[in-house]
Amino acid sequence: MSDQLKHECGISLIHLKKPLDFYTQKYGSYMYGVDKMFLMMEKQKNRGQDGAGYASIKFDLNPGQKYFYRVRSFEQQAIHSIFKKINKKVNSFIKSQKIQKGSNSFYEHTPFLGQVMLGHVRYGTYGKNSIDYVQPMMRQNNWMNRNLILAGNFNMTNTDELFQSLVKLGQHPREQSDTITIMEKIGHFLDSEVITGYNKLKKKGVLKSEMPPLIEKDLNIEKILKKSSRKWDGGYVIAGMIGHGDSFVIRDPHGIRPAYYFENDEVIAVASERPAIQTVFDVNYSQINEIPRGNALIIKKSGTTSLKEILKPKAKKSCSFERIYFSRGSDADIYLERKMLGSLLIPQIEKSIKKDYKNTVFSFIPNTAETSFYGLLEKAKKKNPRVEKIAIKDAKLRTFIAADKGREDLVAHVYDITYGVIKNSDNLVIIDDSIVRGTTLRESILKMLLRLNPKKIVIVSSAPQIRYPDCYGIDMAKIEDFIAFRAVIELHKDNGTADKIIKDTYDKCVLSKEQGNYKKNHVKNIYKDFSPEQISSKMSEMLIDSDSKIELDIIFQKVENLHRACNKHRGDWYFTGDYPTPGGNKVVNQAFINFVEGKSARAY
Repeated sequence: MSDQLKHECGISLIHLKKPLDFYTQKYGSYMYGVDKMFLMMEKQKNRGQDGAGYASIKFDLNPGQKYFYRVRSFEQQAIHSIFKKINKKVNSFIKSQKIQKGSNSFYEHTPFLGQVMLGHVRYGTYGKNSIDYVQPMMRQNNWMNRNLILAGNFNMTNTDELFQSLVKLGQHPREQSDTITIMEKIGHFLDSEVITGYNKLKKKGVLKSEMPPLIEKDLNIEKILKKSSRKWDGGYVIAGMIGHGDSFVIRDPHGIRPAYYFENDEVIAVASERPAIQTVFDVNYSQINEIPRGNALIIKKSGTTSLKEILKPKAKKSCSFERIYFSRGSDADIYLERKMLGSLLIPQIEKSIKKDYKNTVFSFIPNTAETSFYGLLEKAKKKNPRVEKIAIKDAKLRTFIAADKGREDLVAHVYDITYGVIKNSDNLVIIDDSIVRGTTLRESILKMLLRLNPKKIVIVSSAPQIRYPDCYGIDMAKIEDFIAFRAVIELHKDNGTADKIIKDTYDKCVLSKEQGNYKKNHVKNIYKDFSPEQISSKMSEMLIDSDSKIELDIIFQKVENLHRACNKHRGDWYFTGDYPTPGGNKVVNQAFINFVEGKSARAY
């Protein structure tokens, strides 16, 4: 993808079932759990650029002993930064205390070694890059079983409503972010559950000193999560650890965000991506399970696990765009899906090049489009397609930068172009995984390709036209940023229908907001008069100079073909506007209101 998008976040949770000395004896390292967490996070590095964090909990320590630790970083190499700090702390402690490695005292006192660990890689959707916004977040309390450590891959569309519900409970939240709001909501019902448990034991005459282990053993996490999540609207996978050692991972009812887990007699591991678990623990695809939508995986301190239905599962809308681009392509299913997406583009490509394979060169940019490119080639292999490496990525330069300013110039230099393989009688077909804003394509990629002087450039997107904002985790909040939206507005201007269609749609969006009725996405109205091909053609006009002698054609995946390739993952709101929750319609309507009113603001 040539356009910069902020990624999904990624979570990792590890629960070690055995005493810590077991892993030292079997695997020869007292850092077994920490090392596994480092690898789990590193394998999901594609999901985080703004920061990373790690937290751990020790079991059964005496009062006065520190039992949980946390370290976070928002440095450029955040994962390496936090684990460098962990190793430095551990080694420094060992030297200063002269504790024998492997002894009970060693595990009790050495910082960051724990039975339960939670990791997070972050790409902040709000662009706030400071340590305060790096997860895991902590809600601290002197009662061990009221401490809560939270991290997630999520975005809520109704944060204002959830915030007000906390205020009505009598709380005074320190800020209005969805992370803090969710943590305080769960924390409230955790407090309530613990206090209720204490009161029941008190009535039975149980001594106060004997209460904590009884409460912890019977702590009803299912009940806490059911009460906490009643009004959540969004896409989410949220992981939490409670101070005494219980933990959980909850997934939204539509399964918008992914979550997988593995369990054997030594360890329980949860991650946002299946390959991370497969690689780190060297296990087969079949040994890894998906957390069902609307369910929570609840892990007790003892290591026993259970899946509990927290919210009634709804239609499966796991995000297809995530699979096209954000998820690691080494996942067995995702790899095949991406190949199929490439193969399904052949009929449209052949129409554009008039089946002239002899005078057509195929390539791809960027690297994430390579798998779709393989699928395209397999489909066209009987035609002996000409294949060249047109753009070569300079590994010394980093494509992902925090600010958009200067990005176009950077991308132009990130790729070295191959000269001498394209004739001026050739078509040049370049496959990309998606086209979002089109800015970098126009300012950098196309300028680079035009230097090769082909007869025609065909830019092919393995994803359909991205027409609508996301509100469930990916940073696509402003509708005017999308080239598909800008193109359809230009078509309306050409037809003389722009003023009327914009006013009609705006009025409907405003009325919907006033009535609090979010059953419809009114922005669909903007697109109904034009075919995808007409919109693509207008994009081509917008992306290339009018005086250019080189023809430009832009081809997008058809939505029906997306459904064929990702037939088990129908979360397609980016392309169709069919949001799985009312909050999605609320966001897209607000995004249109902001566009009309000239407000450069997020819609959620």
